[in-house]
Amino acid sequence: MRLDGSAVSLTDFAAGMRAPATLDVTAEMRANVERAHAIVLSLASGEAPIYGLNTALGGKLSHRIPPDEIATYQAQIIRGRAVACGRPLAEEIGRGVILSRLLSAAHGFSGLSPTAFDHLVAVYHAGLSPVVPEYGSIGASDLVQNAHVAMALSGEADIWHEGEIKSGPNAFAACGLTAVALRPKDGLALINHSGTSIALAARALADASRALDMMRAAAVLSYDGYAANRQIFDDDVNALRVSPGQREAAAWFRDALEGTQSAPRRIQEALSFRTVAVVFGAADDALRRAIAVFEDELNGCADSPVVTDAETMVSTANYMTPGLGLALENLSLALVGVAHASAQRQQKLMHPDFSALPKYLAAPESAAAGFVPSQKTAASLLAEIKLGAAPALPDAPGVSDAVEDVASTTPQSARKLAVQLAPFELLAALEALVAAQAMDLRGLDMCGGRGKFLHGEIRKVAAFVEQDRMLGPDIEAVRRVLRMHGSVHH
Repeated sequence: MRLDGSAVSLTDFAAGMRAPATLDVTAEMRANVERAHAIVLSLASGEAPIYGLNTALGGKLSHRIPPDEIATYQAQIIRGRAVACGRPLAEEIGRGVILSRLLSAAHGFSGLSPTAFDHLVAVYHAGLSPVVPEYGSIGASDLVQNAHVAMALSGEADIWHEGEIKSGPNAFAACGLTAVALRPKDGLALINHSGTSIALAARALADASRALDMMRAAAVLSYDGYAANRQIFDDDVNALRVSPGQREAAAWFRDALEGTQSAPRRIQEALSFRTVAVVFGAADDALRRAIAVFEDELNGCADSPVVTDAETMVSTANYMTPGLGLALENLSLALVGVAHASAQRQQKLMHPDFSALPKYLAAPESAAAGFVPSQKTAASLLAEIKLGAAPALPDAPGVSDAVEDVASTTPQSARKLAVQLAPFELLAALEALVAAQAMDLRGLDMCGGRGKFLHGEIRKVAAFVEQDRMLGPDIEAVRRVLRMHGSVHH
């Protein structure tokens, strides 16, 4: 990954979170870091109050820090705010905080010292990831959780190393590194930003993109199994009005269903089939918008105070991320619409009056339950997905003598979106399993190439249901198939 001032995409950032990339820091970006820190040092020796540099924080703003205590105070800032708690977040989250901090600091407005910047690069390249506890940020800067990252970088907190949690000193020793010695502004630059929100959002958005691909693949299988009327995807129909993503989604399904029967079995389908392009289009649009907002946040400067081109330092609200929080909430709601339609399509596939297939897709003239018990599983998964869509309201109580009296709650929005995606993927897998049974009962000669390919991959891990059997393991197996092949177009 090249740190040269150009924008970094969600795709590249998410990949850099999962596994360390080689960071190529250009001479210009390195000069930016040096210039900004030189301004910090100059201001630190002056008389003018600079927030967090020669003053205390929050409600103690009026307390001045003597020049000879500024470096020491940076360590105090970190220790006094490392009060996050709960289980450790995934290993990639700490790596994402480091990567986001490097991308932002390279622009030359954070004031992070070259020494601390180089230490961040070395820690990232070594594959180390600070342990970030689950709870602590309300999105008005992630400083409480970021403080644990800074503590780890200082050798005073735990670090992920090769999938295990180790003490900071032991992890550094294993990689030939030592803890960083903080210089003026380093403590605040390491904690007073939106890095945890960025990392959480990146993981959720990358996973949401994959989950939507999986559900799209399941819908294709349902169309084949149901022999649904695909005239609804004709471009002349979808060009009649502007609805977010509808025309693009219709084109995708039209292409994916190429080769299926051309004569419609029914002249009108239930809305769970008829609105596929509309519902997926809206979800795709919500995802695109969220990614766009995320990438703006990722490639901006979230510091407070910030080092300006006028060689001053100004307290900002740039770490507040309400736009990203709202975009994540919108995507969470969009996923509910997609999931609800999936559950309904499964019911229609099992109902002979709609599908013209055996009841519950079970052997006719038998006492077999077929897939009817899976309707309960689908309803349970849908309930979990709906639960994840309950909004994280941006109304956190005022803290620090009510100086910090509003918050964006973006970390909560990102975390609950991520939680939604597990049942969402399982619901997609269940629909695909049900649809594959319907395809077998109807006959594969009526299915398109995309559906036949996916059906074949499913049958490698989940056999046709001749008699009642435990299907839970099949759902998990099909989930793995869709993760691997959901976005592949054959």
